[in-house]
Amino acid sequence: MSPKPDHTSEALLFSQLKGGSERAFTHFFERYYPAVTGFCKQFVYDEEQARSMAQEAFINLWLNREKLQKPEGIPSFLYTAAKSKCLNVLKHEKVVRNYRNVALAEKEQNLNLEVLNALDYDSLSLTELQENVSRFLEQLPEQTQIIYTMKRVAYKKNAEIATELNISIKTVEAHMTRALNHLREALSDYLPAFLIALFLD
Repeated sequence: MSPKPDHTSEALLFSQLKGGSERAFTHFFERYYPAVTGFCKQFVYDEEQARSMAQEAFINLWLNREKLQKPEGIPSFLYTAAKSKCLNVLKHEKVVRNYRNVALAEKEQNLNLEVLNALDYDSLSLTELQENVSRFLEQLPEQTQIIYTMKRVAYKKNAEIATELNISIKTVEAHMTRALNHLREALSDYLPAFLIALFLD
């Protein structure tokens, strides 16, 4: 594990991040990604789903990097973005009531206060990106769209998708490869290569 950077280097990396440095972004990704993923697992108890939610938080960080006011705002931003995504999924699954205990409510309140003190948070950019992804997907064959949605939105395994659609696992994999290649090319105008790989991981 790399040593924690001193305040001077942290401030420099933070400044570079705001300026669009992929190297600085990679630094903060490597520093916080495991913790944010672990945080998400407290809500969803699924490693793959937790990683996906953490990745969306980092994409949101990149899209809103210019609004950050100080380095301490980065973890607050990430945890708040991840928490919002987790709770939205839980509400969708109608099981959030099992998690809305006093400790969780207090954790949410503290995180919200931190983020309000750290930055002017606006998720509009990520919403626009997701809308573009939906538009790009509409350019693909219907079955490819369905398989991508089942895999990336419903978090189904390839075997589950194959069974539900009565197709082979190799066919599922072929459609996913087609969708990912298409999105990788389409997103090149919106995100740097590192974030495209993160978004499509």
